[in-house]
Amino acid sequence: MKLENGQVAVVTGAASGIGFGLAEALGARGLTVVLADVEASALEAARASLAGRSFDVHAHVCDVANAAAVDELARAVIARCGKVDLLINNAGVGGRLGPLWDSQPGD
Repeated sequence: MKLENGQVAVVTGAASGIGFGLAEALGARGLTVVLADVEASALEAARASLAGRSFDVHAHVCDVANAAAVDELARAVIARCGKVDLLINNAGVGGRLGPLWDSQPGD
């Protein structure tokens, strides 16, 4: 996928670690980045850090283990940005190993 200025990326687990690093790299490439994470205070700190570098960044508290919360994230991103060009489903802390299609929603 070619990353271009003006595209919209949603990154889950974006308040720290790999998710924050990915969001930072995408913002530096000119993408609008929507940060999603379950940790509200860390999420706001991450948003402020990227916004401080003039990145186009938004934050949304979301627990990806909750299907309704993920649906709300999708609605909020479309309402704010009009589209999603890239979704990075980074959130999570391990779990059962195996193909994604064999996973259950609670996994």
